[in-house]
Amino acid sequence: MPNLALELGKQTANLGVTSVYGEQQDVDGITLIPVALTWSGFGAGEDNEGNSGGGGGGYAIPVGAYVRKGDDLRFEPNLVSLVAVGIPFVWVVGRALSRVIRALKK
Repeated sequence: MPNLALELGKQTANLGVTSVYGEQQDVDGITLIPVALTWSGFGAGEDNEGNSGGGGGGYAIPVGAYVRKGDDLRFEPNLVSLVAVGIPFVWVVGRALSRVIRALKK
């Protein structure tokens, strides 16, 4: 039986934005190139009797897209993802600042 961890590694070598959102698209002379933050994890194992198993998972956040019109290239962020990531970040920064200010007042 082949090594399951090596087989998983070979199958997931091409994971990334392309596998999540596809290739760049050309629409009416405008090129859209998707951008995403992706990560994944996999594991596998075998025992002495030859039994094996494995599993994995992943996550992707659509960050935005590069938009190309002729020679002009700009990044268009995905505002929903920006807000979803920004709210917890602002909360953590606010909480940390409040603790620093409270410590400085003492």
